Amino acid sequence: MCRSTVSAQAGAMNDYIFDTGSELGHHHLDHLGRLLDTPTTWRLERLGLTPDQRCLELGAGSGSIANWLAARTREVVAVDIDTTQLYDVAPGVHVIKHDLRDGLPVDGPFDLIHARLLLLHLPEREQILQRLVTALAPGGHLILGDITDRPLELLAVPEPADRDLWEKIQHLSHHVVSPARGVSWTWARETAERMTAAGLVDVDVMDYSQTAAGGTDGCLLHRNLNQQAEPLLLAAGATADELARYRELMLDPRFRAWFYQLLYTSARKPG
Repeated sequence: MCRSTVSAQAGAMNDYIFDTGSELGHHHLDHLGRLLDTPTTWRLERLGLTPDQRCLELGAGSGSIANWLAARTREVVAVDIDTTQLYDVAPGVHVIKHDLRDGLPVDGPFDLIHARLLLLHLPEREQILQRLVTALAPGGHLILGDITDRPLELLAVPEPADRDLWEKIQHLSHHVVSPARGVSWTWARETAERMTAAGLVDVDVMDYSQTAAGGTDGCLLHRNLNQQAEPLLLAAGATADELARYRELMLDPRFRAWFYQLLYTSARKPG
């Protein structure tokens, strides 16, 4: 779930910034689950799950979606590069520690392949998409959820100067640090076209977002990621005082902004 690379050297682009095996990483996944598990499961239900299906859950994180799928399908293969948080999985969930950039760790076919907040972080996303299409069973569904580059519009700030601070930190995070490490903020909008080009049909996109106030999961996630990325943001031009004020804002209920826009794109393999 949601991990990107940063390093001073371009050759280190295969290292991840966010450590989901850490305490901060644990809270990172908890915030994401509370924010996005409901729209995720609603979207998956619309595909018409059946008890005989075999599923592949990529970037499984804490296992919340893998467990939800396991209660409704025959088998779930849960894959993540760091399986530290996958310690409480349901019967029928098979956990595999693996880097998806090295190919799929198990053979298909799968009736359902799902990944949330994964491919936008991987420069090899187009090749990986082709592998996922190949691994689908005829009639199987591929469903990918990623966030877009839509600006996180401010709705309220405690002090006028906080607006400039918010915009600076967002700029450094989304236009300096992450793109330099292969993150694509346009991928979510391109996914439908890529699926069609790969031969999938019944392509459908769901748009989801919500507002976040200081102290709620959306802002707590911003704060968490800011803490994990602190060395990189400092190197990119933020100051320690700016980061401290930003984290205060994320706890202040007087702060409100739109959270990320999530696009869920699904498609079916003919047959």
